Formats: sequence, structure tokens, C-alpha cells
Amino acid sequence: MAQRYQPSDEWIETDGLGGFASGTVGGIRSRRYHGLLLAATNPPTGRMMLVNGLDAWVEARGGTFALTTQQYAPGVVPADQGLAPESFDAAPWPRWVYKLPDGARVEQEIFAVHGRPIVALCWRLLDSSRTAKLHVRPFLSGRDYHSLHHANSAFRFDPQRRGETLVWSPYEGVPQIALTANANYRHEPHWYHRFHYEEERQRGLDCVEDLAAPGVLTFDLGAGEAVCLLSAGASVEDAGADADVRGSWRRLREAERARRAAFPSSLHRAADQYFVRRGAGKTLVAGYPWFTDWGRDTFIALRGLGLATGRFEEARDILLEWTGAVSEGMLPNRFPDHGETAEYNAVDASLWYVVAVHEFFSAAVKAGMAVSKADREKLESAIQSILKGYAEGTRFNIHCDDDGLLAAGEPGVQLTWMDAKIGDWVVTPRIGKPVEVQALWLNALGLSGGLSPRWGERFERGRTAFRERFWNEAKGCLYDVVDCDHVRGTHDARLRPNQIFAVGGLPIELLEPQQARRVVDCVEQNLLTPLGLRSLAPDEPEYAPCYRGGVRERDGAYHQGTVWPWLIGPFVEAWVRTRGATAQTRREAKSRFLSPLNQHLERAGLGHVSEVFDGASPHTPGGCPFQAWSLSERIRLERVVLAEDVRAAEPVTKARETIPAAPVSRRSRSRRV
Repeated sequence: MAQRYQPSDEWIETDGLGGFASGTVGGIRSRRYHGLLLAATNPPTGRMMLVNGLDAWVEARGGTFALTTQQYAPGVVPADQGLAPESFDAAPWPRWVYKLPDGARVEQEIFAVHGRPIVALCWRLLDSSRTAKLHVRPFLSGRDYHSLHHANSAFRFDPQRRGETLVWSPYEGVPQIALTANANYRHEPHWYHRFHYEEERQRGLDCVEDLAAPGVLTFDLGAGEAVCLLSAGASVEDAGADADVRGSWRRLREAERARRAAFPSSLHRAADQYFVRRGAGKTLVAGYPWFTDWGRDTFIALRGLGLATGRFEEARDILLEWTGAVSEGMLPNRFPDHGETAEYNAVDASLWYVVAVHEFFSAAVKAGMAVSKADREKLESAIQSILKGYAEGTRFNIHCDDDGLLAAGEPGVQLTWMDAKIGDWVVTPRIGKPVEVQALWLNALGLSGGLSPRWGERFERGRTAFRERFWNEAKGCLYDVVDCDHVRGTHDARLRPNQIFAVGGLPIELLEPQQARRVVDCVEQNLLTPLGLRSLAPDEPEYAPCYRGGVRERDGAYHQGTVWPWLIGPFVEAWVRTRGATAQTRREAKSRFLSPLNQHLERAGLGHVSEVFDGASPHTPGGCPFQAWSLSERIRLERVVLAEDVRAAEPVTKARETIPAAPVSRRSRSRRV
């Protein structure tokens, strides 16, 4: 196996609809989310696990050899465990090479077809003079992707035959599973019991399930590639394949290879995996394998994944899509998977939206992109509704106080990005005036001054109060919250990273240069790690050095010392700004801060950046292995903050008079709201 990869490292193949295939380099499915065909029935939600995995073994001259490895619960005797791969490569999609004891080498590759719920698998002998037979036993379920599957009498083992395609209908209301292969199929229905998922066990969750094995496919590897096309909801023929299975696979493969080769870099390709369809439009998935699209995450991640990579039209369409969701000045933080009412439990999501719209307009100006008058008016109207709702007061006691700052919160509700809640326990309630919420509120006001004079007036009053009320001279930094629990004059002096947004990560800096430098130095000394900022300083009483254990343990540590890599973007931007933002400073920052993140791209979620890391060394990655805003800030750092073009990264030190006017096209375009 190539040295840079570990057996536990994870790969993912996404279909652009919210479905995906995922697994580990070593081949063991360690999560309930690992599988070969996971489809979104209502993109990007309603995800169903359809094909969990397979057993594969080769009959060759030297005997019979397993290519796959399964992990079962204690007490279950496994079949022969598979060979360790001789090599693995993640680009342009996962590819393994296995060396058999007789010297023969078998290659396996897997890729998802963009825009279709299709996953393609192929095995081939690398020595054309050899002969061998490949046997494949697929494991099926048909369950919600968060659940686990158990043996039962209702599962439908018998497939329908449609030419070269086998179609299973596992349960009523579950998408059909279509399998097309150049193989002979032998029907042998069995339940395989007690597959064990170690990552789930470590997370304190149910970790054992049973899977249905309807039969075995047999391929002649000596005659050429063994090809298997998996599709959800319809046969592969309906999705564009034909009776020539190998020919269909080659066409899909070449088209997908060309699509991926068109991206300028591997980071652009990774960014593409978070853009998925929602209705007639698009959205951004917050992370794989268990998140869908979240408001706060979408607007933060859009800046790096969309604007920094030049995907301006998609960014515009996503921002327009959200205009119809403004309610009482708020945007929802989450659309639930199963159609329940949207959740408006975030004070910052709407403010991040205002920032994202501003940065979209700025990027459009630089790129010479035309924005229609209708689109501009719709986006500006959404901004006005947000600012008006917050200024006058809305849900959860969110309101502009008489000092111009934004107060928010009530018992039992988690409103900021530090939003862990376990039962009735809100781990970090932060009721009152959280520091990053003020930075966002003042940026939203300052950037929107051209829409109404009152926003500029509120900005000036709020900025003055912010500088006076948040400065903690004893520590040389900012308080995390003032007016705690809405009690005037109180403050939370715990050292957290949220204060960095007063200096970096947002267009408008709020502090005088001397104070800004002291904040950055304090954060660097107490919170900085090679992979991001700790969420709490190690000398605070509540500090939790490791993110692990069951749900209560993990959520209790989530924002109490755990490292968040998405915060490295705002920190580095602040670090550069307070040192003059010179070309030399950017080069120094790039050398110092990007290298650890680049090394991490080859570990955990391959090609991506994890959600969190332990606060304590060696900073083991945890949480979601493919996290949108983590990757986004890595991209934004390279292409905006540390860009060679000084204009792309110049700091904004005072409020702009108005949102810059982008070129307006002559033709108005309608949008689904």
C-alpha cells in the first residue's frame, strides 16, 4: 500500500444529487454510512442506503483468494479475509491493485457518475496472459442512511430480469436497485448477520447490522474487464446504458474522466463534491457522510467553494434560492430530511448570508459578470428584510439593543455556531451579546449602508459600543460574551476563538490596529494549533482535550477545546492584516499555515479537510471526515487571503458606503423561490 495512505483513511464518490459511495482504503466498512450505492430520494435529502458492500474473491491458477474484508461482531466467525492491497490511488477516483500469491495482479476501481444515481465498478487482470474467475456477492439493505438493518421476513430477495439488468425492490416505498453486469448470476438468497462498524461503536452508537445477500455474480476476467453498474430507482438502461455493458461502462468512464480533468486542481474537484441539486436549483452539502445542507454552513462555505473557485453563477443561484426562506428576518439553519418544518434556530446564519451576498457582488464586479436587475433587487430585498427583522426584534429574543449591538438568546436554545445540545443541556448557551455575532451584525450593517442611511448610523453606534464594551485589558483580548443572560454589564472572559472575527474572516475590521494585533497574538499563543483554532483555551476549567466517546462525551467536548479547522481562515487573514498585508507576509503565512493542512489532505477524508481535531497533540481528526466549510477556508486562504494578487486580499478597514454595483444584464432572469 502506498505509504501516504492508512487503511482507515476514507474515500468518497458523490453523484451531484446528494447520493454517494464511500469506504476505507483498507476495504473494511467501519461506518453505517459506508456503502456502494447511497441515493438521495429527494435531493439532497431522503438518503437511502441500497447497496452496502460486497464480497469479492478470485479463482486463479494458485487457488481461491478473497479481495474483500468484512468485520463482524465478536463471536461471528468470518470467512477468509481479503488480501491487503498492493497499492491504492485516490485520483481521479478510488483504485486498488491486489497481488495474488501466484503473482497475478487484479485492479479494482469505483466511480460515481455525476448527475445520475449510478456507481460503476470494474475489475481487471493487469496481465492479459492470465486467466481467472471473479465472484461477487452484493450485500443489500434499503434503509435510511442513519439507521441500521436487521434480518426480517419482508425483504424481497428475488430480482426481476430486464435484459442484462437485475432489478431488486427490497421494500415497499424504497427505490429499486438495478445492477447491470457482464456476468452470470446465480440466485442464492441468504442473510449475512452481525456486520460490525467500529467507528459507530467508538461514537457510542449501535454498530451491528444484518444484510441481505441475494446471489452471486461470476465474471471471466480472462475475457476482459468485469463491469458492474449500480443504479438507484431505475435500471441502468433507463439511465443511459445499453446492452453492451462494457461499452456503457467505458463511455461513462471517459465522460467522467474528462469532466474531472477539466477542474484546475484537486481542490477544485473536491469543492465540486459539495454542490448538489435541490429541487430545480442547487445547494451546498455541509459535509459527508451524515450532513445535508445547513444555512450557516452554506453561506460560510460558499465563499471558498463557490466564489474563490469562480463558480459565480451557482453561487448566485444558491443565494437566490434562499431569498424565499426569509421569515421574520431569519433564515433557517436546517431543512430536515423528511419534510418537517424548517428550523430557524440560528442567530448568525442570516448575517452570514448578508456577508455572502456582499462578497458575491464584489466577486461579480471583479469577474465582469452581469447580474440582472431582478436578481439584484431580490437579493437586496432579502438583506433589507434580515436587517429590519433583527433591528426591530424577532425570534429567540434577537433584537438590536440601545447600544447598537445585537442581543440574542433564551434558555434552552442554542443560537450560535457553538450549538451543541444534549437533551435539555445547551453546552455553551452564550445568551446575551456573543462577540462573533456582533462582528457579523456590524459587518452586515456596514456593508449595507448604501441600501438605507439607518444601517450606516446603526453601524457607527454599534462599532463604538463594541470597542468600549468588549475589550478585556487584563487578557489583552476580547470578551466572548457581554451582557450575559441579558444582564447589563456582565461578561464572559473565557478565552475562545470567536473574537478573531473582529479582525479577520469578515470584510470590515472593527478594532484599532494596536488592539487588533493584541487579539491576534493572544489567539495565536493560546488557541492556535497546526490544523486550526481550539474552541477553548487549555487553561480554562471546562477544557476538554479530546473529542471522543459517546454522544454526551463528544457533544460536551465539541466546543470546549476541540480544534476547528474552518477557523484557520479567519485567523490567518487576521494574522496577515495585522502585519501589514505585504507580499512577504503572505508568503510567510502560506509557508507556515498551509503546510499542515496540505498534509492532512492525504489523511482521514482523502482530498478533503475534517470537521474537527483533538485539542491535544497529536490533534487526531474526528467528526465528519469531509466537511464543506473546512475545505472552503483552505481554498479561500490560498486563492483570496494569500493570493499573489494583492487586490484579491486587501483588507477592508472601514465600512463601505454601499454594496458595490455589479454589471446589470439587459435580460431579467426568473428564479424559483
